Amino acid sequence: MIEVKNLIFEYPTKRALHDVSCVIKTGSITALVGPNGAGKTTLIRCIVGLHGPFSGQVLFDGVDVHEHPRDCHRRMAYLSDFFGVYEQLTVRQCLTYTARAYGVSGDQVRTVVEAAAERLKLTDRMREKAGALSRGLRQRLAIAQAIVHEPEFLVLDEPASGLDPEARQSLSMLLIGLRDAGMTLLVSSHILAELEGYCTDMLIMREGRIIDSRQLAGDLTDARRLRIDLAAPSGTILALLEEIPGVAQVSVSEDVTTLLFSGDMTAQQALLRRLVEAGEPVAGLREDRIALQDAYIAQIHEYDAGKTTR
Repeated sequence: MIEVKNLIFEYPTKRALHDVSCVIKTGSITALVGPNGAGKTTLIRCIVGLHGPFSGQVLFDGVDVHEHPRDCHRRMAYLSDFFGVYEQLTVRQCLTYTARAYGVSGDQVRTVVEAAAERLKLTDRMREKAGALSRGLRQRLAIAQAIVHEPEFLVLDEPASGLDPEARQSLSMLLIGLRDAGMTLLVSSHILAELEGYCTDMLIMREGRIIDSRQLAGDLTDARRLRIDLAAPSGTILALLEEIPGVAQVSVSEDVTTLLFSGDMTAQQALLRRLVEAGEPVAGLREDRIALQDAYIAQIHEYDAGKTTR
């Protein structure tokens, strides 16, 4: 979907991006994380074509974003951390104006406006003025405006800023729904525990560099890492697991066994039943997602330690 190649960006007194390269895969929700001043917003603005880099490329399905911005902008959307809405317009008027600004044809405007409102659960707010909405609803309206032209790629910079816990949970479910509907998302946030609930991939930035890129979770059609908690050590679970179709890379310790499993949830249920029926001391089984917070802190420490030895 998005390929960033050797991107360098400089402000008048500072280099903000140092030879940055990364890939954002189609169908993913990628978390872009890092401390303040790491270059996250600068990278985002380069990706969506709002900043022209000193050198390097951003390719969107093979098309250079900076050479063909209009073609790419028709297929992507960006919501900055500081967004605004037209407070004196109704929700319907805001969405209609944005759809027309994106070049949606006249006979399709009503259809896409109603589709965006339904997706963001704003249908019953269409006649309300944007200025009268709560912070959470204004956020929903801003996202609805961003996706009203039905983009393939959505970029959100600090989307949960200022939201209460309930609104943040609602936002998480919304982003998962957008991904399930076929969008690819890039989300920048400082709230790592929240990102962990829905992101599939992670990019870590520090001092204008990508210092780590990793997958956090895959689709059910891919191999998933499972964790089996054991109530007692087992000397037979390794051999048993290696006989089960779809199981690979089994690692056994005294109280935990991990493995890659390519089966669906029905096959996972059958795997658990087989372990229990064989008398294995299974205390629990769950998907072993990488803890985003732990991975982030570990990578930052590793990067900083490497700097001191250079």
